[in-house]
Amino acid sequence: MAAAWTVVLVTLVLGLAVAGPVPTSKPTTTGKGCHIDRFKSLSPQELASFKKARDALEESLKLKNWSCSCPVFPGNWDLRLLQVRERPVALEAELALTLKVLEAAAGPALEDVLDQPLHTLHHILSQLQACIQAQPTAGPRPRGRLHHWLHRLQEAPKKESPGCLEASVTFNLFRLLTRDLKCVANGDLCLRTSTHSEST
Repeated sequence: MAAAWTVVLVTLVLGLAVAGPVPTSKPTTTGKGCHIDRFKSLSPQELASFKKARDALEESLKLKNWSCSCPVFPGNWDLRLLQVRERPVALEAELALTLKVLEAAAGPALEDVLDQPLHTLHHILSQLQACIQAQPTAGPRPRGRLHHWLHRLQEAPKKESPGCLEASVTFNLFRLLTRDLKCVANGDLCLRTSTHSEST
């Protein structure tokens, strides 16, 4: 009887050795050094600081005579219209322009109220850039809607007045924070949509 059990045990051990280790599932990650998923929602304190900054900017704009020759952000700006891999690139351009304009607007009257929001935006941008750099291979060059949007944001500082730029990023600020950032942070869970309109 003991000999029979010995044969069975030897057979099981040999079988496991041939089969190798049991595969284990690994959690899906967004890439080494990429932590953009932290920004699926901002804290109430962060949102409050942005609201205070937006209100101060809007009051400042009332004292300025500004106009735009064309909208800085296209009328159909919605990151859900883009491929998932394209969205971080669009958000990076949106953040970069927002930071550039708000830093220029942060004079003595707005310096204190913009300090924390600017710090938060810089942190988000650095995390986003880490995600873009962590992508294993470079994607194709921007084309179509993404190319058009990026070109619009790149050309805006050359064509529009400081007042127009300040108003545009101010009115776009909460769309950036609560819709665009959230969409990128959610990755594939931010469902792609389509539109019948190609208006800009």
